[in-house]
Amino acid sequence: MSAVWRARWQALPRTARTLLLTVAGVALVAAALTALRDPLGRWLWPDPRYDVLRQRAERALRAGRLSASDGSGARELFEAALALQPDQLEAREGLDRVAQAALARAAARLDAGDLAGAQTALQLARELQAPKPQVDALQARLDARQAEDDLGELLARAHRAQADGHLDDGPQAALPLYQQALRQAPRSLRALEGREDALQALLRPAPAALARGDLAQVAELIRRAERFDPGFDALPALHAGLARAVEQRLLQARQQLQRHRPQAAARVCDGLRPVLPAPLPEPCAQTLGDALLHAASRQHKAGRIAQARHLLDLAAAAGVPEDRLQALRQRLHPASAAPPPSSAPLTAHAHAHLQRLLQQAAHAQEHGHWLTPPGESAWDRLRAARALAPNDPDVRAAAAAMRDAARECQARALRDNALARAHTCLDVWRLLDPNDPGLLPAQRRLAERWLAVGDERLRGGDVAGARQALEHARQVDASVPGIAALAQRLQRVRSDLR
Repeated sequence: MSAVWRARWQALPRTARTLLLTVAGVALVAAALTALRDPLGRWLWPDPRYDVLRQRAERALRAGRLSASDGSGARELFEAALALQPDQLEAREGLDRVAQAALARAAARLDAGDLAGAQTALQLARELQAPKPQVDALQARLDARQAEDDLGELLARAHRAQADGHLDDGPQAALPLYQQALRQAPRSLRALEGREDALQALLRPAPAALARGDLAQVAELIRRAERFDPGFDALPALHAGLARAVEQRLLQARQQLQRHRPQAAARVCDGLRPVLPAPLPEPCAQTLGDALLHAASRQHKAGRIAQARHLLDLAAAAGVPEDRLQALRQRLHPASAAPPPSSAPLTAHAHAHLQRLLQQAAHAQEHGHWLTPPGESAWDRLRAARALAPNDPDVRAAAAAMRDAARECQARALRDNALARAHTCLDVWRLLDPNDPGLLPAQRRLAERWLAVGDERLRGGDVAGARQALEHARQVDASVPGIAALAQRLQRVRSDLR
C-alpha cells in the first residue's frame, strides 16, 4: 500500500509536491502556535499586573515588611505575582530572599531578647522553606533562651514566696518551686542555693523545739525538710539530737515504771507517738500495757471505778489487744457489755464472702504481697475478714498462720540479707501479734543489720547509701545502740566534704 502511495506522490509534478509540503508545514506551525499561545504570550508579553505586584513586593521587602495579614507584605505580594505568572523566576527568587530576611530578623530579635518576635520570624522562615540547618540552629538557640527565661521566672517566684514566709505550704511555696526549677536545671547554682536557704529557714525553729522537748515539732520539721532534700547538711545533727531525746524519754518511761507510776510512763510514751512509727519500742509497748492493765485491775478491786476506766483507756492506747481488755471492761461496764461480734451467726452470703477474703489473703501472701497494694494485700484481706467475723475459727487460724509465716519470712529474709523484705515481714508480724515477745529482739537485730550496712557504705565513701541505711535503722528501732554514733559520723563526713 505504501508503494502505491509513493508512486502516486512521485507522479505528481514537482510544483504540486512543493506546494503540498508548504501547506503542511504552515498547518503544523499554526497548530503549534495555537497550542503554545498562552505560555509564549506570558513569556513574550507578561501580565502587567505581575510587574506591579512584584515591584510592590520588592518595596515591601526593602522596607522590612516581610509579611502582613492585609496582603501588603513581601511574602503575600510575591505569592500573588507567582500565582499570575507561575513560570517567572523573579517571584520565586523573591520568596527565597524573604525567607533569608526572616532568618536574619529571627537572629536579630533573639540577640535583642525579643523571644516572641524571634519565634514569629523563625516561623515565617520555616514556612518559606528556608534552609533547614539554619532554621534548626536558630530554634535550638531560641529554646535554650526560653528555658533560661522560664527558669529565671520560676526562681523569682520562689524567692518572693520565701520572702513572704511561704516555704512549703503549697505548690506555689518556695521549696516546691525550687524543686521544679531543679527538675528543669539540676545543676542550677541559683536553684540549689535558694533551696538551701529555704531549708535553713524551715529548720530554724528545730533546735529551740528540741531544747524545750517538743519532739513532735522536731520530727515534723525533719519530715518536711526531707521531702525536698534528704541529704541536707543540717538533718544528721537534728536526727542525732532527736535520737538522743527519744532515748532519754524511753529511759524516763522505764524509770517511771520501776517506780510503779504507769500513768506518768504513759504520758512520756504519748509524747513519742508522733515521733516514732507504731508500735513503740519498749518500755512503751508491752511493758507499759501490762503495767497499766495491772494498775486498772488493782483500782477496780479497790472500788475506784473511774480510775480503773482511765487506766484501761491508757492501756488500749498503749496497744493492749482488745481481747485482753474485754474481761475487765465488762466488769467495769456490766450493763453495757455487748456480746462478742461472733455471737450472731453469719448468713450464707456473708460466710461465702468471708471464705473469699481468706482465699484472697492466702493468695496475696503466697505472692509476697504482704502490705501492698493497698486494699488487695494479704493484711488488708485478713483485716476485712477479721472485721466481718473476728472469732470465726477459720479467721483465727488464718491469722495465726499468717503470723507464723511473717515471722519465718522475717528470719529468712534476714539470713538472706534481704533487709527491705525483712522490714516488711516484721511490720506484718507486729500487726498480727504486737505483744509477741520475739518482736523486740527481731527488730533490734534488723536495726543492727541496717547500721552495719550504713557503716560499710560510709567506709566505702557512699554517703547517700549510708544515710539511707541510717534512716531504715531509725524506722525499725530508733533506740538501737549505735544509731547516734553513725549519725554523728555522717555529719562529720558531710562537713569535711563541704
